Amino acid sequence: MSNFDEVRLPSTDWRAYRGVLSRRVFAFLIDYAIVALLWVPAAVVVFFLGVITLGLGWMLYPALFVIVAMLYFGLTIGGPNQASVGMNVMDLAVMRVDGRPMDFLTSVVYLVLFWIGNAILTPFILLIGLFTDRSRLLHDLLLGTVVVRPSRL
Repeated sequence: MSNFDEVRLPSTDWRAYRGVLSRRVFAFLIDYAIVALLWVPAAVVVFFLGVITLGLGWMLYPALFVIVAMLYFGLTIGGPNQASVGMNVMDLAVMRVDGRPMDFLTSVVYLVLFWIGNAILTPFILLIGLFTDRSRLLHDLLLGTVVVRPSRL
């Protein structure tokens, strides 16, 4: 059972959104350090896969970081806590505005929209959170999600 069984809709309490924007930055740094660490054993596996397949497996190297990141975020944000490891450390969780839980596919789309928004608006992507309700960023608005502090719910 997750923490969100009792609370499905995002809270209207302002304390659930206090300090979310700055915590998201630190969660991002923690998560991408973890993805970089997970990339190393994945690269070793792809190396041996390339040896077994006579070099065909090595064509996975250009997309390996993206694959590892999508699996990491899809399994963690789409999991029962609805938060990645960095989000858990920073006391954050992603919730959908319609009250449904995040699933694997929605989490991957969340990540891809973040990458696209970051590529277009860097470093101004965080400025959007200063002017929106509940400190929502562009990918939150597009996907109908909100980041909350679950300990404040």
